[in-house]
Amino acid sequence: MNASVLFPTLGRGGGNQGATVHSGIVSIVGRPNVGKSSLLNALVGRKVSIVSHKPQTTRHRIQGVVNREDGQIVFVDTPGLHHRETRRLNRAMNEQAMASFHDVDLLVFVIEARRWSDEDQAVLRRLEGLDVPIGLVVNKIDRIEDKSALLPELQRLAGLRDFAFVVPLSALKRNNTDALLSELFSRLPDGPPLYPEDQIVGYDDSFLVSEIVREKLTRNLHQELPYSLTVSVEHFEREGKLDRIEAVIWVEREGQKKIVIGEEGITLKQVGTSARRDLERLMGRKVFLKLWCRVRENWSDDLKALKQFGLTGE
Repeated sequence: MNASVLFPTLGRGGGNQGATVHSGIVSIVGRPNVGKSSLLNALVGRKVSIVSHKPQTTRHRIQGVVNREDGQIVFVDTPGLHHRETRRLNRAMNEQAMASFHDVDLLVFVIEARRWSDEDQAVLRRLEGLDVPIGLVVNKIDRIEDKSALLPELQRLAGLRDFAFVVPLSALKRNNTDALLSELFSRLPDGPPLYPEDQIVGYDDSFLVSEIVREKLTRNLHQELPYSLTVSVEHFEREGKLDRIEAVIWVEREGQKKIVIGEEGITLKQVGTSARRDLERLMGRKVFLKLWCRVRENWSDDLKALKQFGLTGE
């Protein structure tokens, strides 16, 4: 059976009033840097997962919740599946992504328009044999001026396997994301919400702090350094309308610590200021954020350290 292709010209979705209430879990999978986190943020309507132009920014399975009259979807954003497993961290990220294949109601396989790669093919192979419905999302169509040129590609992609549906969209422009939501809601099982209806994230504020700080580091630092650091929250205290937070940036070598701090502390100060502003906007509270940088040699290849930093999925 050929998958249906939902073009942007179909207009906005929105569910059917009076319809049966549905709820379920949908996992978003794909290779690194295809826009999975941007898609999650667009679907939820706020920043849930951090975003940067560097591949493998997402390290955890991150939950975002969408509530509508016709039900609730719990989305799981996953690390990008990749070939290189040179460190325990890389293997842990792949394991977390593949763990999301199970105990979900739907899988959304995200690729980039006009850029099918060997890594996409490898992800497709990993999806073989699964009995969960899989939909294909072709992201970044805003980069293609002649949308009619998409049709042959979409027809070819639809023939790669028995996809439940194929949806071309732009997560960045939020173009056709409502069509995707309507398609997903229509395929979820009947049932009550899994989360309270006012909840839109599936993690606590300490996790949010560590991810936002890491996002700012990833955007401010160049080369390979962002892949050699992680962030842990050491102290989180609420005082009235103020949150007092202390977090540690962990690196693997002394030379990396000097880069993170910067000359006269300028880089660390810029990261802290940018993170604080984002956190105040997301949490709706005043934030006092103190950052330190410490060294833990080869933490990214140390199973004990990965468990301590919550990067093994255990």
